[in-house]
Amino acid sequence: MVRVPLWCLQEMELRRLLHQVRCWLRVMFVLANNLYCIPTYLAWMWVIFYPLRVLLPPLYWAIERQLFRLLLLMVSFWSWSAEYYVDEVGEDVSECYGDRSLVLVNHQSTADVPLLMASFQGKRSVTEHLMWIMDRLFKYTNFGAVSMTHGDFFITQGKDTRNTQLQRLRDHIAEVYLRRGLKWVVLFPEGGFLHKRRATSQRYARANGYPILEHVTLPRVGAMKTVLETLTAENLAKTHKGEEPLKWVVDITIGYPDMGKPLDLFVISGGFRKQCVVHMHYRRFPIAELPIHDTEALTKWLYDRWAEKEDLLDIFYRTGRFPGRLHQGGGDVDGKKDLAPLRETPLRVDFNIVWIVLVHAFFIMSTLFHVALFRWLFSLVPLW
Repeated sequence: MVRVPLWCLQEMELRRLLHQVRCWLRVMFVLANNLYCIPTYLAWMWVIFYPLRVLLPPLYWAIERQLFRLLLLMVSFWSWSAEYYVDEVGEDVSECYGDRSLVLVNHQSTADVPLLMASFQGKRSVTEHLMWIMDRLFKYTNFGAVSMTHGDFFITQGKDTRNTQLQRLRDHIAEVYLRRGLKWVVLFPEGGFLHKRRATSQRYARANGYPILEHVTLPRVGAMKTVLETLTAENLAKTHKGEEPLKWVVDITIGYPDMGKPLDLFVISGGFRKQCVVHMHYRRFPIAELPIHDTEALTKWLYDRWAEKEDLLDIFYRTGRFPGRLHQGGGDVDGKKDLAPLRETPLRVDFNIVWIVLVHAFFIMSTLFHVALFRWLFSLVPLW
């Protein structure tokens, strides 16, 4: 038996201790980052600029979109600074950046959203024009008030409220999404995290003759169909003439390293795991290719895409990389006829550290300004 010298053990213990200290300092920084970013965003939008919401709504929402983009940059910085990088592969979807699109993503953990925020940062005006469809519980998180202000949609899951929720989504698209000029709608059709839904999904698949999936769960078509039908050119011509209809479905498959062991928000906050690269495989589908008004055909289309995600992830976990496309060749490939250019090499999502420092400075100075302003306003109130 080889004995490890005492000094080696002491050095290893010291490194472990220093790593833990560093991680908890990062957690404290992320908490502080929330404290000097979120309240000041709300102060700008609900106090300082609120008169513009009544007098000049287009200007108000233009300002809000820029502040929202900066907030998402702050969240993206958490993963990037912890050396959890994002590489994009698959099809080049840059043609979709300025168009109204429905974004479909597999859902594995609480890390999915901040990593998607990082991925969206380099896509021109995509970030500020996002609308997220999320579980209503997200409303009660630290970012919930921001999402409500921006115009994201919170959905309550369950059979008893399904029809009501889908009608709420239709109304939200008409009253918020269209009026505020939003573009990309981000949806997790699985309706929950992989580890929570896998067993239920597999039981349902066995009972109904569907494929048994390991890396994803069977998606739900209700919210997707509602978005597609509400934003067709035909429907908008009747209800919101002149509005741009949906043009694309953008499909994103998130692949985590270490055999699919996903990061989570707490790990990202502290950097508790070693440096890694998260891969995102992109595809695009023209809306014209989807059977929007046929529920059965649309369900099959969506299930086929999720079966392809299963195959993509199986390849990723075996090889450490996604293929450009599942099936190479011409014609109808990967369930689609319109083939976008492929990225020859993975695109690393990177950030400008100078810009990040300036954005931090902006939020800190805004916080100091708002604290001073509110202290002065309170000083004007007579004490009885």
